[in-house]
Amino acid sequence: MQLIAYILIYPVLWLVSILPFKLLYGISDILCFFLYSVFGYRKSTVKENLRLVFPDKSEKEISKITGQFYHHLCDMMLESIKSMTISEAELKKRYTFSNIELIKNLESKERSIILMCAHYGSWEWIFILQKYINLKGYAVYKRLTNKYFDKLIRRIRARHDTYLITTKETLSVLNSSKKKGELTINGFVSDQSPKATKAFHWNEFMGIKVPMYTGAEMLAKKLDMAVVFFSVKRLKRGYYETTFKTICEHPKDYKDYEITDIFFKLVEKQIIEAPQYYLWTHKRWKHRDKVPTEFQ
Repeated sequence: MQLIAYILIYPVLWLVSILPFKLLYGISDILCFFLYSVFGYRKSTVKENLRLVFPDKSEKEISKITGQFYHHLCDMMLESIKSMTISEAELKKRYTFSNIELIKNLESKERSIILMCAHYGSWEWIFILQKYINLKGYAVYKRLTNKYFDKLIRRIRARHDTYLITTKETLSVLNSSKKKGELTINGFVSDQSPKATKAFHWNEFMGIKVPMYTGAEMLAKKLDMAVVFFSVKRLKRGYYETTFKTICEHPKDYKDYEITDIFFKLVEKQIIEAPQYYLWTHKRWKHRDKVPTEFQ
């Protein structure tokens, strides 16, 4: 069944990917109409999240942000498909870096990097970064159930010299790279919600105490890697600018979970400035009523 699904769906994805952007965003508008207005895909979750973190906003404001979010979500979905065939030149034009010299400076110091981001703006096209630097690129991801689509995702990322590794593979792969003397840059989308029972750290995110992933920080300390955050600004439809900010060059100098807390504060700043570009369909605050006594 997995192969049949791949054979049926892949040609459609490929045909969509070769469309000019004007048509691509036309499809995005149609998709948005159906997701938002017809099917109401996770609309209740989106509004619940927005009301939770923005208690002072009116229902009119919440509805406006919700509509803007669905437009951006659909654009992201189509841009992800476009990644199959988009040229390097086109991607460089549409996804730019305001201060790439920060990464190059760390590279010149022979520092490997943990690159942290949130589900904000556009994280799909960050892989073009590899065309500007010499660090070997890895990105941590969750393996897809369909092995054929999983191979497709890996192949798309590899087009721009980034290699996907699962959470379970991360430590062994990066340990091996370090032993070989390789300098690496390793991408982590770190704002997900871990299982409440397995969380090592709880703190406030958008004013609500939740469990936080600490894997990126722990790896940075274990392997002595600099930690860099990247924020994304949407300039206009289909165009983004990324800005890097060094959280720390020497993570062992920081207290446990301090790096994680800094990261979440930076994510909060993005969300407050332009909330429509955050991924509100995830139940990020679902464990807010399960705070263990030791974290209260």
